[in-house]
Amino acid sequence: MVAVTSTVARRGNRKPGGGRQAVRLAILIAIVAVVLYPLIWMIGTSFKSQAEIVNNIGLLPEEFTPGNYTDGWTNFDFSFGRFFLNSAMVSLLTVVGNAISCLLAAYAFARLKFRFRGMWFAVMIGTLLLPGHVLIIPQYILFRSLGLVGGDWPYLPLLIPQFLATEAFFVFLMVQFMRGIPRELDEAAKIDGASSFGIFRHVILPLSRPALVTTAIFSFIWTWNDFFRQLVFLSDLKDYTVPVALTLFIDSTSASAVGPMFAMSVLSLLPVFLFFLAFQRMLVEGINTSGLKG
Repeated sequence: MVAVTSTVARRGNRKPGGGRQAVRLAILIAIVAVVLYPLIWMIGTSFKSQAEIVNNIGLLPEEFTPGNYTDGWTNFDFSFGRFFLNSAMVSLLTVVGNAISCLLAAYAFARLKFRFRGMWFAVMIGTLLLPGHVLIIPQYILFRSLGLVGGDWPYLPLLIPQFLATEAFFVFLMVQFMRGIPRELDEAAKIDGASSFGIFRHVILPLSRPALVTTAIFSFIWTWNDFFRQLVFLSDLKDYTVPVALTLFIDSTSASAVGPMFAMSVLSLLPVFLFFLAFQRMLVEGINTSGLKG
């Protein structure tokens, strides 16, 4: 009798917890639905005809139109793949530039001792308060005076700042990460005869993998989606990146190709998704394997 009573009591105790879990699950499903609705709508709209886009605001197309993808891919004098290659090149070089320059700058601020280190670090943090739109005009004047705008390599104004550690957010991120690495490792490396560069190469760099992966993810996503800076510095059609090329589908003086625009917008999401998916796996591995052992 006692056993039956205790079993009933345990079952009674489970009901409130199960109800709370069901409510939480329903809330999460609702949030996911709200977040994914624009994406699902864009995918569905990419298969609608021009007339149906105007008249049908539902998720699914009434008339399946896969030709939007072929029309969007061949809509210009150049294949849309050309714009994908331009964006991929700029984004990957930006990742390399930010990873190298910001890591070196962060190592100097976090580990090395030099005059006015605190002041220069505060100045760097202060640049985070400046909107990018405020800096774009001085940058454009500077690069134009140097003859780098519209030259043989039009992407230099977009790439040079990334190799000079101008992204203060990533420098700050890596500085905070490096400050969590025990300094006893530096002292042990110095006893073994390692120089400052040796400490960076054999101690700091391997342990900074999670911060590097985070920098790579955000650098790629922000650069791939960047529109304003690329619009300012790129003038030739063959040099356009994907965000700038998408605006060419909408023309205020003639018919706009909205269906192909949505189709190319869907394709433009795939590199970002795949890049994040691949580096997310590396990020988890880095967090799990970069802990100190022993």
